[in-house]
Amino acid sequence: MATDPTEQLVRLFAEETRVRAFAAVALGAGSTEQVARAAGLPARETAVALLRLREQGVVTAGDDGQLGVAYALFKEYARTADRRARASEAAESPASDEQRAAYLVLRTFVRDGRLVRLPARWTRKKLVLRHIAEQTFEPGVEYPERTVNDKLRAWCEDSDDIDHVTLRRYLVDLHHLRRSDGIYRRPTESTPAEGAGTADIA
Repeated sequence: MATDPTEQLVRLFAEETRVRAFAAVALGAGSTEQVARAAGLPARETAVALLRLREQGVVTAGDDGQLGVAYALFKEYARTADRRARASEAAESPASDEQRAAYLVLRTFVRDGRLVRLPARWTRKKLVLRHIAEQTFEPGVEYPERTVNDKLRAWCEDSDDIDHVTLRRYLVDLHHLRRSDGIYRRPTESTPAEGAGTADIA
C-alpha cells in the first residue's frame, strides 16, 4: 500500500489551518467564505487549506459547489485498516504449507508496504500481484486512472525494476483490475488468473 491511510491523514491534519477548515466543513460550512468565518482564518489560508483537503479527497464539493465531508472515504480507510490487520495476523501464523510458502514469498518481495522487486518465477509474480491488488483496491469501487497511478506509484518507490505503468498493466492483464473509459474497478469476485495456484511457489 502503499502509503498507510492513517499516515496520510496524520500528515494531512498536521497543519492547523487544515484541521480548522475541515472542522468548519464538518459543522456545516458549505462555501469557502463560510469556512473562513467559522474557522477564523484569512481567505487565502482557507482557500489553500480547502484545496489540500479536496486533493486528498476528505472534503468534496457537490454539483452546486456545496462543500461536505467525504465520510465514505473514511469508512473505506477503516475497512482497509481492518483488512490489513487481519491479513497481518494471518501472515504471522500461516495454517498450511501453502500459506507458509505464500507468506515467505510476500516477505521476500514486499517490505513495509513497498514492492522490492517482482519475482522472476511467474507463479510467484502472480501471487505478489494479487496481494498488491487486494491491499490497494476495494472490490467494486471505481477509481480514475490518476488515482490508480498514484496508488501504484507508491508501491514502486523502492523498486528498481518496475514502474507504476507496468504494474497497472499486469493487474489489468490478470483481471485484478477492469478498465473502462479511463475508470478502473477491482471485480467483486477476483477472476482466477491462469495457473494461479500456489502449489509451485516454493
